[in-house]
This record gives sequence, structure tokens and C-alpha cells, in this order.
Amino acid sequence: MKITPAQPGDVAKLLAFREEAAAWLTQLGSDQWQRPYPADRLLATIRRGTVFMVLDGDATAATITLTPEAEDGLWTEQELGEPSMFVNKLTVARTHSGQNLGGRLLDWAGDRAFRAGANWLRLDAWTSNDALQRYYLQQGFEHVRTVREGGAVNGGPRVSGWLAQRRAVPAEHGFDDLAPAPPSLPIGR
Repeated sequence: MKITPAQPGDVAKLLAFREEAAAWLTQLGSDQWQRPYPADRLLATIRRGTVFMVLDGDATAATITLTPEAEDGLWTEQELGEPSMFVNKLTVARTHSGQNLGGRLLDWAGDRAFRAGANWLRLDAWTSNDALQRYYLQQGFEHVRTVREGGAVNGGPRVSGWLAQRRAVPAEHGFDDLAPAPPSLPIGR
């Protein structure tokens, strides 16, 4: 399997991929990702070079967004002063579940973050998705805190505010990595 940066032409495929994940989450009783993701926002992140796809032949097996930008209102100023990269929208196709692709992608993300000069690989997870939170803890992340206020709509409840982090370290992930080398993080940002 190979990792490659997503391209603008992948927007429809990635939106359908997310809808598949949302349907699966609904079957599990989760309200995660029930609102459609805006295509223009996805396209903007693709153009920034932060969306990656795992390809198994012609099939998209997984996707991840890895960015040096944190979502507003989650991390403290002190935390934001530490070199970090942030995982978003990690999704594995149901056809490829049970193969530890998510764990390997997190290792890839940690390795990429390390090569960019990050100390931390950080993420925020759905606040009500206990199974997802347990998964990240099993992957070596430590829970930092849960932010419940300051959501996107009128400062209401935040749905994705369970914060976790683990050290960014070199890792063997087993993917054929076709993504260009990550840009170095700015010092003292």
C-alpha cells in the first residue's frame, strides 16, 4: 500500500469516503460526522498539501489530514508554542478494517511530524465517541483534557473536543510513502 497526497480531483471520492464512514458510525450509535463536510473546505486542505490517501491498488483504503495548524480554541498558548502537528479526519474504509491501517497511519503521521521538527502529534476526537477515545489511548496517546464549550455555532457545545497527544518519533509504518518530505515547522511559533 502506498501513501500519496490527495489531489483536487479526489474531492468527490473523499467526500463519498467520509459519507461511508458516517453511515458506519451511525450504525454504531454515534452522531459523529452526521453533517456533510463542505467540499470547498476539503479542497482548500487538499491544495495546502495536508490531505493524504492510502491506496491499495486503485482502491482508497484510508485517508488522513496532517497539518501544523490547530483548530481554534482547543490548545493553550503554551501548547501552541510547542512544535506540533495535528491529525484530523483519519478514516479507514470498511473494506480494509481490521488490518491496523489506522495504527500504521498514526505511526506514519508521528514519523512525518518528527521529520518536520515537531515534538508532539496531537488530535481532537469526538467528545461523545468513547470507543474512538479508547482507540487513541491504545495507540499510545495521552488524554490532555476535554474542551466542551466554544463550538463552531454561536460558541455552543463543542462536539470534537477530546484532546490527546503523543510524542512525535521516527516509526516504521510499512507504507510506500510517495508524499514529498514535510516542510520544517517554524521555530517558536
